[in-house]
Amino acid sequence: MALNEPSKPDKVVDINLARTQAEDKALPKPPIIDETVVKNKDEVNATEPDKKAPTIKEAAPLPEQKDPAQRGRPAKAEKPTKESKPEKTPKPDKPGKQKLAVVGGGSGKATPTKEPVNITPEQPQKPKRAPRHSGGSKISYINLSELQPFKNHPFSIRDDAEMKALVESVKIGGVNQPAIVRPLEDGGFEIVAGHRRQKASELAGYFEMPCIVREMTDDEAILAMTDDNLRQRSEILPSEKAASLKMQFEAIKHQGIHLKDIAPGDIGKRSIEIVGERNNMIGKQVQRYIRLNELVPDLKKAIDEKKMGFTPAVEISFINPKNQNLIAVSIDGQQSAPSLSQAKRMRELDQKSLLNGDVIDGILCEQKKEVDRVIISGEELNKYFGKDKTPQEMKNQIIKLLDEWAGKEKVITATERKPELAI
Repeated sequence: MALNEPSKPDKVVDINLARTQAEDKALPKPPIIDETVVKNKDEVNATEPDKKAPTIKEAAPLPEQKDPAQRGRPAKAEKPTKESKPEKTPKPDKPGKQKLAVVGGGSGKATPTKEPVNITPEQPQKPKRAPRHSGGSKISYINLSELQPFKNHPFSIRDDAEMKALVESVKIGGVNQPAIVRPLEDGGFEIVAGHRRQKASELAGYFEMPCIVREMTDDEAILAMTDDNLRQRSEILPSEKAASLKMQFEAIKHQGIHLKDIAPGDIGKRSIEIVGERNNMIGKQVQRYIRLNELVPDLKKAIDEKKMGFTPAVEISFINPKNQNLIAVSIDGQQSAPSLSQAKRMRELDQKSLLNGDVIDGILCEQKKEVDRVIISGEELNKYFGKDKTPQEMKNQIIKLLDEWAGKEKVITATERKPELAI
């Protein structure tokens, strides 16, 4: 530069303006929203209503421009406030749960507080209609008051555990198997099969039960009644079985004219065999059970309560009823039941008209001797052999098994007694 040239004036810079421009550059630019993109997204969201539509955040507003002449750091932009969440409504208390309340200060333990409950006495329920069962069978729902028990029904209805279980079953699902009834001439119906179901329906609170009405003769009704009870009942008393078998025998004997190729004199014998076949019994067993019907009521009760054995009771059934009553009194007083040999002696004395109360007491007071034989009834043997085996075949098989068992016992005994070898 020449000395004589005049110096150029310096450039004047506005400091406040420069600072403001620098701050504007530092601030983020708001995003540019493409309206076409947003429109396409809205259309996609409209076609997919199950999916949650994404939200587009709005750009934060730019801070207000301050006066350039104002010095100092600019104020920070206010943060967008979050939308307040809706208040949760309290859930109702579940039934059966107890509310907890904090008792005492500082312990922090919650103790249950029971609200007072007003207990109202249960009112007896009125009888209601029995449940109907769907199906093609023609079933009539008959009022229980129109049903009458079978004439001379030999089976009693006991209030035992089996009956209680039946009542509960009827309460839940009604009577699953309809009763069988037949119409009476004077009106109403006679129950052929279903006496226990009728009682269970009454105890369950029903005034009716499903029944199948059939026209049946007396003999047909007896056979249907005895078959149903002998097959369905799990516990049958000896006196009940004796009465039902006798009723079966009489009904089959009345139908003897329908038995082919049987002489009139053999109808009774063949009827016993038919009864045995119907009940899986041999003929002699049927005859012995039928003999129990000749016992006086007190002796029937004694055999039902297992105070007297079955075989001695069969022997006593041949004694006249007057002496039978004396035997029942002696059994109750002596608390001793007659053995088979004592029953046979009393039977022989009764046939000679030498049996009386003193003789009966003297016989029952005797000390019973040990019997040197074991008696296994045919009913017990049928469990293992069936009806096809003859008594001789059963005997041979039993002896064979006993011989094999005895041989094994000898081998075991010899092994245990074998001396140890010296070392």
